[in-house]
Amino acid sequence: MRRSPSRRLVAAALLAASVLIPTATTSAVATTATATVSLPGADRDDCPAGPGGLGRTTTARLDKAVADVRRQAGIPGVVVGLWMPGKGCYVRATGVADTVTHRPMTTDLYARIGSETKTFTVTALLRLVDEGRIRLDDPISRYVRGVPDGRHITLRQLAGMRSGLFPYTADPGFVHDLLSDTSRYFTPREVLAYGFKHDNTFAPGKQFEYSNTNLVLLGLVIEKVTGQRAADFIDRSVLRPARLGHTLLPGGPEFPDPHARGYTNQTLSGAVADATDWNPSWAWTAGAMISDLHDLRSWARTVATGTLLSPETQRQRLRMLPTGFPGLSYGLGIFESGGWIGHNGSIPGYETVTVYLPSKKATLVVILNTDITYGGQEPSSLVARAVTEIVTPDHVYDRPVPSNPESLR
Repeated sequence: MRRSPSRRLVAAALLAASVLIPTATTSAVATTATATVSLPGADRDDCPAGPGGLGRTTTARLDKAVADVRRQAGIPGVVVGLWMPGKGCYVRATGVADTVTHRPMTTDLYARIGSETKTFTVTALLRLVDEGRIRLDDPISRYVRGVPDGRHITLRQLAGMRSGLFPYTADPGFVHDLLSDTSRYFTPREVLAYGFKHDNTFAPGKQFEYSNTNLVLLGLVIEKVTGQRAADFIDRSVLRPARLGHTLLPGGPEFPDPHARGYTNQTLSGAVADATDWNPSWAWTAGAMISDLHDLRSWARTVATGTLLSPETQRQRLRMLPTGFPGLSYGLGIFESGGWIGHNGSIPGYETVTVYLPSKKATLVVILNTDITYGGQEPSSLVARAVTEIVTPDHVYDRPVPSNPESLR
């Protein structure tokens, strides 16, 4: 979810307490970022430059395209992982993980994944559907009290961003309260209260509107039905079966090492700040998760192909409906752009893209340590577009710039 300068909030999060960068500006971050370039270290997702790679010519084109976007958009550090069965792979970490120490970006770093959290939360919900413990067309009022028009809003509409509930991150009071104290812990009920002060924006099911309110409510549904903390149930029902040992939903600002510093201009003044330790509790099951390149590579295929779900439930999940944005459709906690299926994420300081192209069984993961837009566009989308224009020109990831305040995250 992105808001404009000092009001663009985010969509999922992690971290606590901000450290301002004295006299920092977007251009200052850009200048520092271009100072250091690192190739990936030897790890589980390293890609050889020889036969296992995509070839010298394609690799050089990709290197140049990523470098151009990083320089133009002022991105400190970028990790790109691309795997194309039968053709090869491309894994690169370039730029810096820390603009002060110039520590290089590497491919083994943990990252805050913002709204990619939604894919995990909705998968956990759909596991409950497969177990017969809930139904997608149940009203939210059956599980959570006090939801405006909750008797007519279904779990399916919440997961598909068609509830009509006001996005709490669009409430000016919430934005002010969050950015005034970035170490603050928010409970799910506290953030929902900011949204529930407003009238619903449309009748349930009538249109698409991206809203973190929906996914926080689904987190409460999971807790109500299972009697467990949402983080524990997601771990047991999704992360462990998917063998994702480097993915977690933290309770506060905790952040495993190693990780990059994250930079944002989503501040009250609009100045660039180090958001690494901001508390993402406000995003909870809508966007507070952490992961790494290895796990995201695996998850891209798992979530797109429905490995953890019954075939019927996965079909319902992938029933993509129009969003009102050309070229972009949305299912249940997942979207399709240019044939690529998955989700992106943004939270102050970090952006990610994790998508899978079924027609070529290809996987693309992008990780950045900034969420500062360039020309009104999310930097992660710029990188993903540049990569796919080269390797899959008939299937370009081109998530459009949304015209509404709560954009996709």
